[in-house]
Amino acid sequence: MTFDYKKEYKEFYMPKNKPSIVTVPQMNYIAVRGQGDPNAQDGEYKQAIGLLYGIAFTIKMSKKSDHQIDGYFDYVVPPLEGFWWQDGVEGIDYAHKESFRWICVIRLPDFVTKADFDWAVEEAARKKKTDFSKVEWFTYDEGLCVQCMHIGSYDDEPAKIGR
Repeated sequence: MTFDYKKEYKEFYMPKNKPSIVTVPQMNYIAVRGQGDPNAQDGEYKQAIGLLYGIAFTIKMSKKSDHQIDGYFDYVVPPLEGFWWQDGVEGIDYAHKESFRWICVIRLPDFVTKADFDWAVEEAARKKKTDFSKVEWFTYDEGLCVQCMHIGSYDDEPAKIGR
């Protein structure tokens, strides 16, 4: 049976429509840092997402390669997540998305080591003939958080955050 992070960790991946408190433990991620408007058609954010999924699926499909990862089990690639901020701004100024700074991430299964991650970056670059040098191993202990599901435009987030 395929392990699905959204189903197994609903407290992290299936938040309610009203704010709730959750403690997010330390996790390892595939990450790309950047800046700019996430809605820009060929912008840095869109490119970053392609890089993340390139590595995520290389790791997921490692079971069909010569690189066998100890403890591997079949899983659904976890959802895209992100950390967003603007330098010198209290809160978020949605009128100036071009000044957004971000780290977009995809959670790694616990069985993936830094060496496995490094292999995946090299393997993806070789197979896809793409520069994956912006991709990094990222460990983060988010701790106590308020979370709430938001569906819709980035422009509509302030009302949800206000709740």
